[in-house]
Amino acid sequence: MSAALVSPVTNATRGLRRAMGAMPGAITGKYDDSPQYKDGAFQNRLPSYVVEVGGQGSMAIEFAKKGDVGRPAAPVPLVTPELPAQAADLAATWLGHATVLLEIAGNWVLLDPVWSDRVSPSATVGPKRSHPVPMELDGLPELAAVLISHDHYDHLDTATIDWLTEHQSVPFVVPLGIGQHLRRWNVPDDRIIELDWEQSHVLPSADGTDLTLTCTEARHFSGRGLTRNHTLWSSWVAAAGPAESRRRVFFGGDTGYTPAFKDIGADHGPFDLTVLPIGAYDARWADIHMNPPEAVQTHLDVRGGILLPIHWATFDLAFHSWAAPVEWLVEEAAAKGVTVALPRPGERFETDNIPTADWWRASAKAIRAS
Repeated sequence: MSAALVSPVTNATRGLRRAMGAMPGAITGKYDDSPQYKDGAFQNRLPSYVVEVGGQGSMAIEFAKKGDVGRPAAPVPLVTPELPAQAADLAATWLGHATVLLEIAGNWVLLDPVWSDRVSPSATVGPKRSHPVPMELDGLPELAAVLISHDHYDHLDTATIDWLTEHQSVPFVVPLGIGQHLRRWNVPDDRIIELDWEQSHVLPSADGTDLTLTCTEARHFSGRGLTRNHTLWSSWVAAAGPAESRRRVFFGGDTGYTPAFKDIGADHGPFDLTVLPIGAYDARWADIHMNPPEAVQTHLDVRGGILLPIHWATFDLAFHSWAAPVEWLVEEAAAKGVTVALPRPGERFETDNIPTADWWRASAKAIRAS
């Protein structure tokens, strides 16, 4: 191989290795005290089927044959967010997939930030965006916290973490094990807060409206390479404000349905807003990805007020059509009397004035499918 080719190949390999984060050996043995860590890996509390790594090849072939049913037929309408100088009492801006800029009691909290074009260790292969991010990273306000639900590429993005590390002083609040990925990417230790389920971290404020972030149970799995479950996955509770008007938000991250959501509702609810995944479902991985009716049930279980659906419209990760998740959700929510916010990507809303237009229909190939 010529010297001219060695450097690009070597750099690409290094880039892949870095994107994969910490190797399992850097994580194994550090979290043995966690009740979720058993037999050398983190575990769900309920038995949960996950497609084996060896079976992903046939799944990839099937995925390639399905065509572009999971992508929009026309451009997705975007809104450039108009953010206030000060975070509101309660507002949210969905930026696509699971990325949400949350405003709670004057604090800015960023959920599962992903700005990369592909969700993969490679910049050239892997699931590609169906729409751009509706705002640039340098348009973000000064953040109080970044919350990460788990380490899959569509929720934990190396390039975005790099930017936030360099340009903000924000702490990263993450489930156990993900701190090792962040350290691999040169995030300072004093900006990494790792929590187990039912552990909390308080970010104090001068006016006494402390922001409390609580790591709560989810039913999923983890891994950025061939090995799995060396880091924990979670949902999150964010609560802030004075006791008499405290605001509460539940962030589901990426999860299957679990009866544990009723306990979360009893212990931490009711919630003004739930942020719940509705896409990438399939009968073959039903234990670890909820479908829209299960999202509605989760919302009811945790005692939610308004439901903001996420985990759809941005990346094609399953076999359903692009618009199927939101159509199914709207149908199920209406039947159960659940209020759903339906913003376009980038459309900021406050909870006293939620968007409800069916904007996606102009971009969809099929209004109702699988």
